[in-house]
Amino acid sequence: MTKKSTIQTEKVNAHIVEWLKNYANNAKVNGFVIGISGGVDSAVTSTLCAQTGLKVLCVEMPIHQAPNQVLRGREHIDQLQKRFPNVSSVETDLTATFEAFKNAVPKTDDEAKVNLSLANTRARIRMTSLYYLAGIHGLLVAGTGNKVEDFGVGFYTKYGDGGVDLSPIADLMKSDVYALGEFLTIPQSILTAAPTDGLFGDNRTDEDQLGASYDELEWAMLAAESGKTPADFIGREKSVFEIYKRLNTNNKHKMDAIPVCLIPKLLK
Repeated sequence: MTKKSTIQTEKVNAHIVEWLKNYANNAKVNGFVIGISGGVDSAVTSTLCAQTGLKVLCVEMPIHQAPNQVLRGREHIDQLQKRFPNVSSVETDLTATFEAFKNAVPKTDDEAKVNLSLANTRARIRMTSLYYLAGIHGLLVAGTGNKVEDFGVGFYTKYGDGGVDLSPIADLMKSDVYALGEFLTIPQSILTAAPTDGLFGDNRTDEDQLGASYDELEWAMLAAESGKTPADFIGREKSVFEIYKRLNTNNKHKMDAIPVCLIPKLLK
């Protein structure tokens, strides 16, 4: 199920950069703020934003973060600042903020639910920090979600990393993001690292959480869009397709617009 990107990287790069520039100019803002995680999505997104020539603020927001994730993020920021004079950076250590939140909220014996809720809390604290920095610097929060995560399996935190002003790479599959990353010469340490959201404070990867690789999920997403059903597959393909369909269904609440209770005219 290995997926090879077929995008025209140079033209796609130019298209996104122009789109970003036009959007920022029309919004009358100074540029973009991006949370840097040490992963390929934030590295590609920040490099795209940097090419606009507008102000780009890269933000590290460690919360009990694994050292290798922090190092990859710093390596990328250092490289980006050497290439683009419009890029600046700041580190906001949110560990104490996160611990204060944990101490303030009620406790429960359901450890699995607590761990998941706290993982999402990390993402929401980071979102709040990005919007604070966006507000004081006149910037837009640039999202880093790709197409599989945002519209396939909903692998993001609602009002966390899903809380953004614009999404430059959300129409690109993960394989496309890697192809763009190669073209943009982001650090090899990022291109070869196993994708992880880093929200649990351990070594679990995205594949550990999802039950399938991004290549597999891309395949399943395209299969679903072509009208395939689980009955069309056997073995691993059937398993992956069922994983995709389950995640897509369970996470629709993230991908669909917030439901609004419409009041009948005769009641107004």
